[in-house]
Amino acid sequence: MVTGVQLRRMAVNEEIDYLFLKNALKDYISPRSKITSLLKQKTILRIKKGLYIFGKEYALHPYVKESLANLIYGPSYVSLEYALAFYGFIPERVEILTSVTNKKDKRFSTPVGMFTYRYLHPKKYPIGVTQIFYDATHPILIATPEKALADKMLLETSHLNLTTEKELKTFLFDDLRVPLHKIKELDVRLFNQIAELYQNKNISRLNQFLKKRKK
Repeated sequence: MVTGVQLRRMAVNEEIDYLFLKNALKDYISPRSKITSLLKQKTILRIKKGLYIFGKEYALHPYVKESLANLIYGPSYVSLEYALAFYGFIPERVEILTSVTNKKDKRFSTPVGMFTYRYLHPKKYPIGVTQIFYDATHPILIATPEKALADKMLLETSHLNLTTEKELKTFLFDDLRVPLHKIKELDVRLFNQIAELYQNKNISRLNQFLKKRKK
């Protein structure tokens, strides 16, 4: 018999999949029935079919939400407001984690929150995606700040027409509340490459604004 404590000790991370459970419970006549029992006892929580985390009573560490986002639906990378907040570009805590995918839009309601996925054309998808390590066992695919900002403008501000520098500044500093020193940290060369690929008027105007500030 495998207890919840023993099961947690077998796992490297709080996030586990069906294959791990099937292997850990291989001595049971019906591993599937045992998994159902573990779910009822809240030893584990189902995030989606085949993906789980340990319940509060058995977890040794906090689960990594960004890692879950990568695992729930892919290929995908963390982006938009969540990534901007992650890097300190916007002050508010962002509850809904939005990722970008080169597959169709999806939304997942889970016991640990909402995960949203926005479609981006495959040609625009790879540029500006980076892998960082949240810790030694959690590599995360996430947009660079430049990519996250461009994704935000492309996917969620198409209704805006930022025709003047004043309107652009209002969007950046009042609407998004990006600190000026963070704008200065942006990689102008990378943003220029993204702007050329995205072919969006608002992104192009921000690109010109960044180039102007760099001079």
